[in-house]
Amino acid sequence: MLEFRNPLPVLTPLGEGYAIYVTNGGHLDNDLWCVVLDDCRILHFQTNQLTYVGNATLGIIKPSRP
Repeated sequence: MLEFRNPLPVLTPLGEGYAIYVTNGGHLDNDLWCVVLDDCRILHFQTNQLTYVGNATLGIIKPSRP
């Protein structure tokens, strides 16, 4: 398990939130991310369900969701 000192802003299928830790899903599976959503729910998502949200300071543009 890797706990983030500074939570990572992410976009999930249920909205934006902050990833607070990730656990190894194993050799044949996606990693499992624990995310605190903007509406205060704490849920788990697989890696293929997340997109990193932009960071203006680093010049990373927020992705658009189809």
